Amino acid sequence: MAAHGRPALRELFDDSPTPHIAHPPRTHHREYYLATDGSYREVGGGLGVVAETRTGDRVLRLSLSDAAPDNNVAEYRALHLGLDVLAARVPRGSSVGVLIDHDDLAANVNATVLADRSPTRDPFPEVTLPPATGHHWRGIRARIAGFDGFRAARIDSDVNPAHPLANSPDRYAHVNEESDRCVRPGPDPLADGEQIPPPSRADRHASD
Repeated sequence: MAAHGRPALRELFDDSPTPHIAHPPRTHHREYYLATDGSYREVGGGLGVVAETRTGDRVLRLSLSDAAPDNNVAEYRALHLGLDVLAARVPRGSSVGVLIDHDDLAANVNATVLADRSPTRDPFPEVTLPPATGHHWRGIRARIAGFDGFRAARIDSDVNPAHPLANSPDRYAHVNEESDRCVRPGPDPLADGEQIPPPSRADRHASD
């Protein structure tokens, strides 16, 4: 389950905006949630990854040292890593919600999701990539194609559970020794009950 005193990734996702995407509340819920973060420092930078099921059961945590050339590359590397590892732990076609504290990356992910499900199937949506992130972006896009119902939400770094893992990889190196897990999500607790609208629709319903 989620660590005591820390919101489950699902709760963070439900409370966060999903750039470019508005959708019915029932489609907001995922089977798995992934939070990633990358830190850039001349010494001591790192990558952090946390994944949980929709019921808050932990799938994985990673805290790895990394020497990225800048913060943008660190963020793209972290998401690339997180998706690679998650893809190895969960069934293909699983629905995934991603939490990122990088505005442009979250927007690029959702723009790609929208383009891929468009009737025109534009293979190259209009996204602006920071320098030196192109090969990571190609890897991210390839992983997105292996999941269904993919969404990215923008969260603040101070509530991102991957943030401390990325910023203090020496302190959190022990999380890399956790046993590999392939956890299937339990029943959706809201599947048959009241649906909670995501922030992009909550205000709209309040004024109806």
